[in-house]
Amino acid sequence: MAEMGSKGVTAGKIASNVQKKLTRAQEKVLQKLGKADETKDEQFEQCVQNFNKQLTEGTRLQKDLRTYLASVKAMHEASKKLNECLQEVYEPDWPGRDEANKIAENNDLLWMDYHQKLVDQALLTMDTYLGQFPDIKSRIAKRGRKLVDYDSARHHYESLQTAKKKDEAKIAKAEEELIKAQKVFEEMNVDLQEELPSLWNSRVGFYVNTFQSIAGLEENFHKEMSKLNQNLNDVLVSLEKQHGSNTFTVKAQPRKKSKLFSRLRRKKNSENAPAKGNKSPSPPDGSPAATPEIRVNHEPEPAGGATPGAALPKSPSQSSLPAVVVETFPATVNGTVEGGSGAGRLDLPPGFMFKVQAQHDYTATDTDELQLKAGDVVLVIPFQNPEEQDEGWLMGVKESDWNQHKELEKYRGVFPENFTERVP
Repeated sequence: MAEMGSKGVTAGKIASNVQKKLTRAQEKVLQKLGKADETKDEQFEQCVQNFNKQLTEGTRLQKDLRTYLASVKAMHEASKKLNECLQEVYEPDWPGRDEANKIAENNDLLWMDYHQKLVDQALLTMDTYLGQFPDIKSRIAKRGRKLVDYDSARHHYESLQTAKKKDEAKIAKAEEELIKAQKVFEEMNVDLQEELPSLWNSRVGFYVNTFQSIAGLEENFHKEMSKLNQNLNDVLVSLEKQHGSNTFTVKAQPRKKSKLFSRLRRKKNSENAPAKGNKSPSPPDGSPAATPEIRVNHEPEPAGGATPGAALPKSPSQSSLPAVVVETFPATVNGTVEGGSGAGRLDLPPGFMFKVQAQHDYTATDTDELQLKAGDVVLVIPFQNPEEQDEGWLMGVKESDWNQHKELEKYRGVFPENFTERVP
């Protein structure tokens, strides 16, 4: 009999729930059609909007924090593999092997500690924060259902009161149901009206604490990691000092236009070269024959009708003098350069931009390249044709050659920028 009674109660409860769902559905339809008024609470609706926004933001933050932790774990694994590689290639007789192994061990421990603290102080706090949302979300939905029950009971009671033929027993029962529905709804409504604003305001402190924890942990991690990296650098510097002769050789970037530039230079040199058997070209008829040859970069055409000056006799010492090369410079007025760029001083080549000093020896591999020794200073100038410049290469003349000869055509050349360092 008890079993039958239990089944009867269960069946009755199911039937009651089904009836409630039907009643609510009918009420919602009537409200949508405008045939029944709906209880509105704009303040509560705003609280619900804030709740949904807060839940969305918190869920995104949790997802991004988990992604961040996964990235930290991946970086830990990559760093561990890299250190294992260093330990394998570090030969037993090299100095600092034990120190390098200890640094790798501390590096691994530091990554593990960082990841665990992020989990404890950020992710677990994040999970606790979001853990309160499901229950409140369920209660908000339940409040909505109880509000529909209250409206339905109210409308039923009102319809019985306005009926032409009143049934006092039905009216009394409807009133009782209305009071009960109102009480249930108001109890839930009051609790949520207090909790939702409080939850909304708590987001500020939570965000502050979460991001402060992450920032502080990351700052400490990088400080400790910086110390380990400095220690490793010291170990490697010591290794380099003892095996300095076997250090990695710096290489220049490959050039694409060197052959073209070499052909252009060879062509230009061949045009300016003297005839075979002569140390210098013979002067043309009617021009001074006793003066040393003077070449000007941009020689103007002689004015019509001008007569050459009288020839000056050579001194014995002049016969062996080399040709004097005169380069053109921008005009200066009161010490200020007029026209041109980078040639503010007359002791620098035209177009001079800046100086560099060779940090490594460089052996020229083409006729248009400069041969450099560590310590050589080069005056950098622009390319005559910018299209000939390759990435990683500069044009210049060694300062020693310029100071001695003041000539660009013969002594300028290209050189790899990564073999040099800019100097004042």
